[in-house]
Amino acid sequence: MRVVLAEDQALLREGLVSLLEAGGLEIAAAVDNGPSLLKALLEHRPDVAVVDVRLPPSFTDEGLRVALEARRHVSGLPVLVLSQYVERLYARELLADGTGGIGYLLKDRVFDAAQFVDAVRRVAAGGTAMDPEVISRLVARGADDDPLARLTPREVEVLELMAQGRSNAAIAQRLVVTERAVVKHTANIFGKLGLTVSDDDNRRVLAVLTYLDSR
Repeated sequence: MRVVLAEDQALLREGLVSLLEAGGLEIAAAVDNGPSLLKALLEHRPDVAVVDVRLPPSFTDEGLRVALEARRHVSGLPVLVLSQYVERLYARELLADGTGGIGYLLKDRVFDAAQFVDAVRRVAAGGTAMDPEVISRLVARGADDDPLARLTPREVEVLELMAQGRSNAAIAQRLVVTERAVVKHTANIFGKLGLTVSDDDNRRVLAVLTYLDSR
């Protein structure tokens, strides 16, 4: 599995390279700025891109903008964002794409190397890896007609776990309920949000996040 990595801090970049290589992944390129990232993605067409949000030269949202541009040339390019910041606008665009794996993790909340490597592999395989804190910021609403207000507390828990890319079996294990109960909660969630239930877990997660973030 080939990875293109973009991180402007040299020590962190080298650390991530070592961590991913130790996890059995091949680093096709490790770059420190937006233009080099775009060139590497188009040249190597990796199995997954791991990108920071704020890269030179702008130090604003360069990483996400480059990822979106690369996806216009390489449809379905899996992207895992690893950042200190939640950039709502471009994160929404990535989610709305609906093709290829997608992940968004916060640097200061990644505590386990094995879980991080697993997240990279999951995104490369077309799945999702979403930090709960990112999810909460993306779906935060203040209006009284907030669609999430229609959900029960348990359904909100199920929705957040779905958005992390967990299967029904994994959700059942996490919440200590039966898988049949999770299926029922899932059906209720989609009914209340006006979304069609899909057998494709990853597309289902992306549809939920896209719908919530576009309201």
